[in-house]
Amino acid sequence: MPRYRLDIEYDGTLYAGWQRQADLPSVQQAIEDAIFRFTAQRVTIRGAGRTDAGVHATGQVAHVDLDREWAEDKLMGALNAHLKLAADAIAVLAVRAVGEEFDARFSATARHYLFRILNRRAPAALDRNRAWHVPKALDAAAMHEAAQTLLGKHDFTTFRSVQCQANSPIRTLDKLDVTRNGHIIEIRASARSFLHNQVRSMVGTLKRTGEGAWSAADVRAALDAADRSRCGQVAPPDGLFLIRVDYPA
Repeated sequence: MPRYRLDIEYDGTLYAGWQRQADLPSVQQAIEDAIFRFTAQRVTIRGAGRTDAGVHATGQVAHVDLDREWAEDKLMGALNAHLKLAADAIAVLAVRAVGEEFDARFSATARHYLFRILNRRAPAALDRNRAWHVPKALDAAAMHEAAQTLLGKHDFTTFRSVQCQANSPIRTLDKLDVTRNGHIIEIRASARSFLHNQVRSMVGTLKRTGEGAWSAADVRAALDAADRSRCGQVAPPDGLFLIRVDYPA
């Protein structure tokens, strides 16, 4: 069966996350339904990252096996037409035929996330559901300094959801950068894989350093404690975006 890679963008606001749910709308289900409407084939698509409810993506990747070959442009056009017809906030950015050895999840070598904080007194208008509104002034430089203490291979139990199903809390965090552009603070995280709620947990903890409540040493101590109760507030999903997934050349 021919296999296709899909590069996908979506607004996660109205979805219960990427993964198919029994009675709630999901991104996976919406795309599978769109495929069925023009191929009459029931399929299961596999995504690179199982984003949570409310989390967005500009660079999600999935693969799907179809029972016949399609021209890539025609497949992309048909998918987008049916998604638009169903009023889904999802767009397929690219379609590529790939070999059967390609797996959107297991072939990935890195995942890159962006978290946006709107740091001003006035609430969001244009950035509503696209950023975490924090009215209290934050020190982005202090947040970046604290973020560097989390880099490397560690037990990230402190920043792991109690519902996380990963076999091990050990992960290697390759990048965690904090920058400010006007009222927007951007936190960019990169790793081969992340634990459930890891990025949002780290962001919420870094916010405490931005407020002056914690030092970089406090953040490192929380990590070393490997204790979920030492985590700061878990940031809301609104500001989180899956922006890229890397694969071998």
